[in-house]
Amino acid sequence: MVGNASRAAIISDRRVTGLSADVIAELVAELGPLWHERHQARLASRPRKRAVGAGAKHRLVFVDRLLATLVHLRHGVTHDVLACWFKVDRSTITRAIGEVRPLLAERGCTVSLGVRLRTLAEVIDHLGADGKTGIIDGTEIRVRRPAAGSKDRDRFISGKNKQNAVKTMVITDGDGRVLFCSPTRPGSCADITHARQLGLVKLLADGPAVEILADAGYQGLGAQTGGRVITPPHRKFKKNAPDWYEEMYERQRKAHSSRRIRVEHGIAHLKNWRALTRHLGRREHMSHTVQAIAGLLSHQQTADLTSARPM
Repeated sequence: MVGNASRAAIISDRRVTGLSADVIAELVAELGPLWHERHQARLASRPRKRAVGAGAKHRLVFVDRLLATLVHLRHGVTHDVLACWFKVDRSTITRAIGEVRPLLAERGCTVSLGVRLRTLAEVIDHLGADGKTGIIDGTEIRVRRPAAGSKDRDRFISGKNKQNAVKTMVITDGDGRVLFCSPTRPGSCADITHARQLGLVKLLADGPAVEILADAGYQGLGAQTGGRVITPPHRKFKKNAPDWYEEMYERQRKAHSSRRIRVEHGIAHLKNWRALTRHLGRREHMSHTVQAIAGLLSHQQTADLTSARPM
């Protein structure tokens, strides 16, 4: 385990974890008891020859487990390097990240103090209650190529980038604050198909009146949701278009793009975390990784907005 001075240095420098010291303290207070409860439940659930609590004690306390996970997500540091840094075995770091990452993913996105959005339905209700505009877009994350002979190996090949990738749907508000990141799907899944599989059409058709901005990859959802999904205008003339139409089309397209650009900013903030630039781990862990980073980013954004408000 690291010493108190090294731990304090990691926490105090926001460049290391991507989070402020106050946010890390809140994470420790929130997740520490939950991690301990689940750890004790795992010990009690299996046959034992010794009492719970007997045997060797953890050398890596929970705060160090959390810090190791944050550094791994932020900078993509390998487990071997973290093991040397925290003076434990590599398998200890692997186990710690595997335990803490799902806890971070379950937290959801923080939109205000004490308010979390964990599901797509909660996001739609939040936007409807506050009268805000939501913006959706899909983003791809490169992953390792499945082994030769693997079932459905070609499903991970993105038709857009021609690379092995997984895809997630991101929803932000009009200011670019991340509200939701979906579980990942193979890269061959189209954006509109992913949205339908998540139940977005039904939620918008049956839910509150919400304006959702989207790019051309979601064209068709507007008709299915009563016009609540707004996409760029269709081009009616494929060639030899009149000058007046070209001017009108470009003006409408740019107006829509200028409103929708905020979701690109939100995705860019997500991609600042190295684990989402290219994932070298197991593909089945990507959903937890994406949702964990989205929750951490939204928590820090909310904390920054709260501290910036005049008293």
